[in-house]
Amino acid sequence: MTAMTATDIGAGTRRGALGAELAVLGVALVWGASYPVAKGALAHAPVITLIFLRFLATALVMAGVAWRDLAAAPRRDRLAGAATGLVLFGIFLAETWGIALGSASNAALIISLCTVMVPFLDFGQQRRLPPAGVILGAGIAVAGVGVLAGGAGALGTGDLLVLAAAGLRAVMVVATRRVIAGTALSSAALTALQAGAVTLASGMVLLAGGTGLGISGGAGFWAALGFLVLFCTLGAFYVQNAALRRASPTRVALLMGTEPIFGFVLAALLLAEPVTALRLGGAALIVGGTFLGLLAERGK
Repeated sequence: MTAMTATDIGAGTRRGALGAELAVLGVALVWGASYPVAKGALAHAPVITLIFLRFLATALVMAGVAWRDLAAAPRRDRLAGAATGLVLFGIFLAETWGIALGSASNAALIISLCTVMVPFLDFGQQRRLPPAGVILGAGIAVAGVGVLAGGAGALGTGDLLVLAAAGLRAVMVVATRRVIAGTALSSAALTALQAGAVTLASGMVLLAGGTGLGISGGAGFWAALGFLVLFCTLGAFYVQNAALRRASPTRVALLMGTEPIFGFVLAALLLAEPVTALRLGGAALIVGGTFLGLLAERGK
């Protein structure tokens, strides 16, 4: 057997990072599709019901997959993983509510501001500023949101909720990276803990409301829920958690900058949401600023 050289190890590491980044790109495509799909599902069920059912199914599946890892993990690690799940609940409550009150395409574009928030949190932990290109990209993307909405004062309630979700997403990416680095939790176990925390939180809200699930849809609703569970939650969160082991939080977040492209296009195709010159201009600024940040982060 030939001993591996440092070059071989480095090449393997780079291939692993490339595979992780391609997987994140696939997540971006799936999450882009989730906006029009969720918008359609919300016509047949309340926000909290959709969140509860989506994460209940995810938690049950992932707990079955990761039960050995969960049983072996120290209590402190399990609590740390569940704590990130409470942040995830806040993300989905704000995001799904925002989709219900606004347009799917706006939501897909505004949520992408997470990608330019993460570098400030990531680099801020090291007490330094991100590269100048990342800062410039963030400014361009924020300007794009203003153009998209017709001015900062024109942001609707749904837009503001999705903006809050973007901020929480940035916190989630950085917090998950820290949990992964500080615990022995597998990606499957972490996903199970996060989904369980969201299920518990949303279930408590449902019980407090006392109105039941309130589902009025038929096969179309359940098909949408199945897509959201299998592809947008089970697959996507597992892949994101695994990718964060091989790539930096900033790089993972910036690769997710392709998500609004898919969301914007699919919302127009599936929901016939309007595509105007102003909306295209705002979308171009948001996506352009995100990719400028990506290039700057790669070259740092």
